[in-house]
Amino acid sequence: MFSVTVRDHIMIAHSFRGEVFGPAQKLHGATFVVDATFRRPELDDDGIVVDIGRAIDELKAVLADLTYRNLDDEPAFAGQNTTTEVLCRAIADRLADRVHAGGLGAGARELAGITVTLHESHIAWASYERSL
Repeated sequence: MFSVTVRDHIMIAHSFRGEVFGPAQKLHGATFVVDATFRRPELDDDGIVVDIGRAIDELKAVLADLTYRNLDDEPAFAGQNTTTEVLCRAIADRLADRVHAGGLGAGARELAGITVTLHESHIAWASYERSL
């Protein structure tokens, strides 16, 4: 399996419900480094997994809808704790929608999957992997 990964970041605010979250139950900020990995079993006719420039642009567009926002106020996350894992899935699903809409070009329709990893720090991160 071949893969290409692009990187960006988001800065958000949110709070959590549930004793397990301790002090994070209060409103707080978080900055995540975001990696989006695109996978396919064979390279396209141009010898690539996906156009890296388009992948960067699409990740940036997806993250623009999240960054500098209080996710507690976002209708898409109503009733959910916006944990790192939940955010990984939301970003992966939004990228998948852009792949299906042609935002990464016709060759990207042959992608097998996407993995999104959010790095909370240099020692902790979470990922979500989905098929396309």
